[in-house]
Amino acid sequence: MPSELQEVWDFFQKYILPVLPFLAIVLIEMQLMYKRRENDVMFGTEAFNEKIKAFDFTPKEVETLGELVRSSKFENKDAVLNSSLLFETAVNEYYRLYNVNSNKESELERQQNIASLRQKMGFMGANPLAMVSSTRQFDVGDRVDLEFDGMVIRRSPILERSEKTWSVQFEGAQKLVKSGTRVLIRWTRMNDAVYSKRLSVLAVLHDKVIFSHCEQLDKEQLRKWVREVVDFPVTATFPNGEVHSGMLYDLSAGGILLGLAEDCKPDQQFSISFELPTFGVQNVDVKVLNNLGHRNPNFPMYFSIAAVFTGSYAWTQERVLQYIFEVNHKIKSKKMESKAITT
Repeated sequence: MPSELQEVWDFFQKYILPVLPFLAIVLIEMQLMYKRRENDVMFGTEAFNEKIKAFDFTPKEVETLGELVRSSKFENKDAVLNSSLLFETAVNEYYRLYNVNSNKESELERQQNIASLRQKMGFMGANPLAMVSSTRQFDVGDRVDLEFDGMVIRRSPILERSEKTWSVQFEGAQKLVKSGTRVLIRWTRMNDAVYSKRLSVLAVLHDKVIFSHCEQLDKEQLRKWVREVVDFPVTATFPNGEVHSGMLYDLSAGGILLGLAEDCKPDQQFSISFELPTFGVQNVDVKVLNNLGHRNPNFPMYFSIAAVFTGSYAWTQERVLQYIFEVNHKIKSKKMESKAITT
């Protein structure tokens, strides 16, 4: 019987040796391609040179920007300037090629340049026109909700953010969370969406929870506006001092549909008070859009009144967004559990 070594050699001769020339050609072509990307003038170079004039980039930042696009799969050099999504795609690819956890001085400098480029181009989440895909676009001071082990910690501030990690601060973190704990992170951008992802805790230091970055966030679109059917008691206080009790029929981040015995007119303004589950009592001013008449058969004596929030309602709006997100998240989870049981 042939030895194992002989079998290996036969296999090599039969299957590997014939394709070696082809593999060599592919490797040479790949090397040439990389060299061309590193040294040749790329498509869009003129547009790139023209566009960067609008920004106060340092020479080092321009150099780093060029390295980003050359390490990406983009053919046009100006691609990274066109949108935050393309920029973050290039950043993610760069950090896969050049370890983001490297402590080399040159890499640390590039990371600082990338963070500065993101800020100068307005690709942070604070810019309502920027597309958000990565936690690197969050900023220090932004507030997020954390959900883990049946607990919800609301509006915790982002304490630190680098290109490597980011951290959130809340009281008692060291007692409540451990390294490796899976935490659902939610960040709400007004008039846009709730961005979320379940992440593992990297480390916990006193009241600081540290995470690695997420490069692809889940997005729950907030159309203008997603409405949630509710049945909350509501109190309406009118400018003349009259107070009427009623019911809240549905709720959105922009307004409400409520039932009142009072016959309200379009553009009429008053304040309402209602309790939002898990968020407490909400007090907000509203303006009537339309009186739809006696439309709710469960409350035949009430007029159905469509109204929008007015005045200072950002705080209530954010809470409503979070409430709607949580309700829909629970519904989806139950559907998935039910599907899993049936299968």
